[in-house]
Amino acid sequence: MKTIRSSKVMDLFDNVDVVTKGRTVIVKGPRGTLRRNFNHIRLEFTRLSKKKLRVDLWFATSKQLACVRTVCSHITNMMVGVTKGYRYKMRSVYAHFPINCHISDGNQLVEIRNFLGEKFVRRVRMLEGVTCAPSAKQKDELVLEGNDLELVSRSAALIQQSTTVKHKDIRKFLDGIYVSAKGAIQD
Repeated sequence: MKTIRSSKVMDLFDNVDVVTKGRTVIVKGPRGTLRRNFNHIRLEFTRLSKKKLRVDLWFATSKQLACVRTVCSHITNMMVGVTKGYRYKMRSVYAHFPINCHISDGNQLVEIRNFLGEKFVRRVRMLEGVTCAPSAKQKDELVLEGNDLELVSRSAALIQQSTTVKHKDIRKFLDGIYVSAKGAIQD
């Protein structure tokens, strides 16, 4: 059975400008601009006031109804990204061979050396808008920062997947680079 109309009203942040054009949402804030396209969902965006946005979905099945809150969460993540930004912290874990991470190319390229004693150099390029730097306080820690939550988390996933242990028992060989903390940047 289809629901005739499902809607959710969301509050917009004070120092953020949200522009909707069709199903494209553009969020501008002090840290920059993020743009996202929701053309794959039959949504309708309505501006109720300067600080209120209504998201409507008409004649939807139960699986399609979940998209309303998902889209509102995406817009909230965009607003947090352009005001505070996102930070992921990653730690190197090793039993015997110390993993050596070298960051080059303007904090855009991570080179991972000596993983399980291998001579092969793993190179991971950060996605657009994401920077990587070694932590000043903690040994063997990388800090990834950016405005777009999805790009920062995907960059962290690329680093973690590059240090996957092959042809060994992963219960015993736990070496790798793993996410230790994630969230908005606390000023």
